[in-house]
Amino acid sequence: MTQIGTEAQVRPGIEGDLEALTDIYNHYVRETALTFDTAPFTPGQRLPWLRSHPVDGPHRLLVAQDVRNVDASGAPRILGYATSSAFRPKAAYSTSVEVSAYCAPGATGRGIGTLLYTALFDALAGEDLHRAYAGIAQPNEASVRLHDRFGFRHLGTYAEVGRKFGRYWDVAWYEKHLGS
Repeated sequence: MTQIGTEAQVRPGIEGDLEALTDIYNHYVRETALTFDTAPFTPGQRLPWLRSHPVDGPHRLLVAQDVRNVDASGAPRILGYATSSAFRPKAAYSTSVEVSAYCAPGATGRGIGTLLYTALFDALAGEDLHRAYAGIAQPNEASVRLHDRFGFRHLGTYAEVGRKFGRYWDVAWYEKHLGS
């Protein structure tokens, strides 16, 4: 478990996190163009996504939890999550992953994304991976800075590749060498 001060700890995501993770993601679906999903999900709809990220292997789901702030059931509040997912479904892409991080509303700008990516890349260090990719809907300076901090380099931008909220959005693609 990775920790920042005494505020946040990072651990693998579990099914018990599904409602909180769905709420975080749905905020970005409803309020931003940072994801190109346009309709909110139910936790049941997100369950296959969660199960596609086991505790070990190249496809991970890590959760940052606030150890000082618990919900009504006594569970720590989820501050955000990071994933590494299959880049493309064809077998030759198996040594590449697509990574992403989402922070809960109110948890941005506190180092949670950095904490999550640090833990994610530490966890992936022993895997048979060669590259990580990230698509960043533009504009998103905070995400660009996060990826720059972790050694990603800009590859190019797909212009007006997605339409949401009645307008077209660009997506900048970034790449990081992982070592194998």
